[in-house]
Amino acid sequence: MAQKTHVEPNKDAYALILDAIDQGIYRPGDRLVESELADRFGVSRTPIREALQRLETQSLLTRDGRSLIVASLDHAQMAELYAVRQELEGLAAKLAAQHAAAEEVQVLRDMVEADRALLGDPQALARANRRFHHQIHLASHNRFLVQQLDLVYRSMALMARTSLAAQGRGEKALAEHADIVEAIAARDGDRAARALRDHLSTAFVVRLKEVAQTGKA
Repeated sequence: MAQKTHVEPNKDAYALILDAIDQGIYRPGDRLVESELADRFGVSRTPIREALQRLETQSLLTRDGRSLIVASLDHAQMAELYAVRQELEGLAAKLAAQHAAAEEVQVLRDMVEADRALLGDPQALARANRRFHHQIHLASHNRFLVQQLDLVYRSMALMARTSLAAQGRGEKALAEHADIVEAIAARDGDRAARALRDHLSTAFVVRLKEVAQTGKA
């Protein structure tokens, strides 16, 4: 029997499964079974079935015979994803430098400081990292860009482990976050975009090295 998961009110089956993949409860290659998911989340099988179909359409799930499994990214797909992410997030940082309110900048600074307490816990730091990047997306004040980045981050969930688990990467990532925030605070859009793209480029290099060692994205 599947272990029951605490379910937040008002979350639909699609969001619940997507969150479970994002949190690593279900990893690339894991088989998803309607009855087990319905039991875990305490919902009926019909919305689970509809959610699985939607996730398959979005290529987050794939077929293995008659079973649906969490998809994985090959080398080319991972490179393509990072290329798109660098451009879109660079644009988000540039727009944030132009449009972010002073309060939004302060929130970003506070996030960087608070996240230092998470060093040594890669999974918690990874969740905080997503919140930080999403806050930059929101600070761009461009709803269409935020929508596209949401799609990119859904695919990021298909990576089996976080690059923040690499030795010393957490400390360096937070220093890079601080540089991005200061560029946004200085209203220097080009510098903010460059700092964010460089941050993601470094993360990609770390991930490529891990894949070379483990064979898993």
